[in-house]
Formats: sequence, C-alpha cells, structure tokens
Amino acid sequence: MDDLPTRLRTYGHFIDGAEQPPGDAALLEVVDPSRGEAIARIPHGTQADVDRAVKSARRAFEGRQWGGLTDRERARLVNKLADAFESHLEELYPLETSNNGRPINETRAQVSRLPDFLRYNAGLALARRDAVIPVQGPYLNSTPFNHPLMIMVKSLAPVLASGCTTVVKPSEYTPLTTLRLARIFSDAGLPPGVFNVVTGPGPTTGKALASHPDLDKLVLTGGTEAGRIGGALAGERFVHQTLELGGKTPVLVFDDFDVDQAVNYAAFGAFIGAGQTCICGSRQIVHERVYDQFVEKLAAKARTIRIGDPADPAVQLGPVISEKQRRRVLGYVEIGLEEGARLVAGGRVPADPALAKGYFVEPTVFADVAPRMRIFQEEVFGPFTSVTRFRDEDEAVALANDSRFGLAGAVRTTNLARAHRVAARLRCGIVWINDHHRLDPASPWGGVGDSGIGRESGTESFDAHFVTKSVMVKVDDKPFDWYADTANQKRLN
Repeated sequence: MDDLPTRLRTYGHFIDGAEQPPGDAALLEVVDPSRGEAIARIPHGTQADVDRAVKSARRAFEGRQWGGLTDRERARLVNKLADAFESHLEELYPLETSNNGRPINETRAQVSRLPDFLRYNAGLALARRDAVIPVQGPYLNSTPFNHPLMIMVKSLAPVLASGCTTVVKPSEYTPLTTLRLARIFSDAGLPPGVFNVVTGPGPTTGKALASHPDLDKLVLTGGTEAGRIGGALAGERFVHQTLELGGKTPVLVFDDFDVDQAVNYAAFGAFIGAGQTCICGSRQIVHERVYDQFVEKLAAKARTIRIGDPADPAVQLGPVISEKQRRRVLGYVEIGLEEGARLVAGGRVPADPALAKGYFVEPTVFADVAPRMRIFQEEVFGPFTSVTRFRDEDEAVALANDSRFGLAGAVRTTNLARAHRVAARLRCGIVWINDHHRLDPASPWGGVGDSGIGRESGTESFDAHFVTKSVMVKVDDKPFDWYADTANQKRLN
C-alpha cells in the first residue's frame, strides 16, 4: 500500500473517545464503488488493537461516568446523541453514498430515520420495569433486569440505552460513516470507551473480536458463513449472540393483486441498494394466470431504471460494492443460463463508457426458474431476481419455504384472509403484506434457519442486553427446620 496517493485521508481506530494514530499499521484502501477509486485509508486492526478497544469498553462499563448513570440520565444523553446525529445528516448523506454506492435519494430516505432508533430505545430505558411474579406460598419472585450485557458489535441504539458499551468492527468496505458517527457522539458528550471502532477485515480483525475472552455479547450482520465462523468462536465461551445473516426473500404474487403494482414492488424489493440487502426480493413466485404478464412488465421495468453516479439525484441504481461482488453477480448470470432459466432483462455490465471504472451491473431478471436451480436457492447479493410460477396457494407456500434461509417474505394479495393465512405459514421472521423493505424501531427484525438467531429492534433487542435474575424472597417469619419433621414436610422446592 506504499504507493497509495498521499492526498487520501488516513483514518485511525476510534478507541477510548479519540481517533488513534495508525502509526506503522498496515493500511487498507476504502474505494468509491461508482468510480473504482480509493477515497480513504484505514488501519488493519490487530489482536492488540481489539484488546485495547475491549479494555476501554470494560473500563467505561464499570466506571461511574457511564456505568453510574441512572436510567433517566442515560436516556437523556441518548436523546442528546440522537439530536447530534440528526444535526449532521447533511454531512453524512454524501459520505455514505461515496462509500457504499447507493443513490443519494436512497441514502437520504434510509439514514434520515436512524436517529429515531436512538429515541425509541431511550424511551424503553425510561419505561423499563421489574416484574413481580405470583408464585405459590408466602414468597415474592422478582425478575429485575440486572447485569446488562456489555460488548457488542452492532445495534448501537439498544446498546447505549441499556447502559452497555461496545466495540464495533464495520465492514472494511464501508467504515467511514461509522468512524464519523463515533466522533459526533464523542463531541456530543458520550463518555470515552462507550463506543469504540476498530477497522479491518473479518477473517483477522473480526475473528480477534469474536474470540476475545472479555466479550459478553456478539451481534453480527453478514453472510451466513461469516455468522457460522463468528458465532462458533463466540460460542466457545457461551457468549450471548444475535446473528442477522443471509436471506433469499420469497415474494408471493396472487392473481387478485394489481399486476402493475406487483411489478413496482418487485423492482423496489429487488433493486434497492443494488440488491445488496439481506431482504432483497430475489424470488418472485407468481400465480400462473398473471405470470406471463408479470414477467413481461418486470423485464420492461428493469430496463427503465437509470444507472449512474449515485451522487446524482436522478440516478436510481448505483454500483455493487466491489469488483469481486460484480464478478459474483455475473457468475450467477452464467449459472442461470446454464441451468436453463430464461434471461429477460439485464445480466450485463452497462455499455455506458462513463461507468467503465465503477462496479455496475444492469438490473437482472430471470424467468422460468425452477426450485432446483441455484439461482432460486442461493443468495446472489446483487440487482438480481428470479420469477417462478405457481398453481395454487399450497404450492406457493411450498416454493417459498423451499429454502435454507428464513429472514423475510412478502405477500401480494387483496384477500385479507389469505394474507394472514399465508403469512402464518411462511417460515421466516418478517413478512410484508403488499409492501417491502419497511422497518421500524419498534418492530422486531430477524430470521430463522440460515438467516440467523435473535432479534434486532423492538423490545426484544433492548431486553436482550440484560441478564434476567430470579430473586425468591420468603415473606413470612415462620421458623423452618427441614430435619426436625422431615416426614411431614409438604414442599421441597
């Protein structure tokens, strides 16, 4: 990396409330995927870097400046962080887009809502109550939320609101906004050590974090194989885990739903973020009576999507994150053709010479896809969707559930009874009825099968940052001696 241009900014890890000089650390390029050019450098975090960050988080967790705050004081600070986040949005939008390649309009629509995740969890901290459970006999059984779990690597809002501390390892491809947010929060009054950031690749830096002996909770968002590796490392010490992994979202389109609207939602579900979302609508399962019409219209829709510089507000589809990822997507195009599916749109690198340096792929649609095909079963993670026909509701559900993944599903129908019936039968953690991609701070998020374990967002995520302790209190003063009259004792437990 010695030949990298000196004009590039070199970031350091953010540890103990300050950016740390990278020193002699090996450096990694951060690339703008729309231009294929480096825009920054970050250090390759080592075991020593991770250990320093974890120790900083532990000190903050146990210290008075953070650990000594009451729930009300901490909620007030978290709300202040939300305000600081919101005040820097205009700065964060272009930084995020230059780093991940998403069109600026998508970035605005997504990032602008994130401060509310902090506010929602601050509200949960204020509303938290201990439970008293009625039990048989002269006893009270209470379950206070004691010993909040400490270090995690994601879901920052419940981490902060619950009083935990964290070490975050962002993707080495997209670390810049995470590093900037750490500085914003520090400047807004977050105590040193509460929010640490260590950069580097998953196989080295991520491995060092997942296997660290002082980790209390691991939250990992990534591919299924990364989840297996990280989860196994943390599992050796029975660390609590939330793993949000891969997906292969089925979209069931029934013949009573407007075809044009179904096509609009299909394009939205499949091509937002260049399809690089775990909930990408990558399997369109369509009733045979509207199948041909749906395929024709979706192919036409895909061809109208404007591809280009994601900083341009008129652009609707940006690049995938790297050349490696583009090769993966194009590889699945070849697989689909070899397996006998019918390519009806895309599947190529755009011909526009202005896009030659970026990692662009045309929005791709395959029709006549059978469930045995790899493009039906395997996650592509790009602007890529397939269309499969079904005859009746039972077959539609069987096709949808024919997957090792189970993160999300969607149903398109005007029949309310069918919508509820089918949603209940889908083997996944999230279902949208006549919509896609929607989430809310209050709505649990997570899957089953190879899509992971645990839930993000909602009270489920907040509560998962505490250890439940059962305290049984004897409330009468009757004398007790088991051995004085053992034969007549009526209760042992």
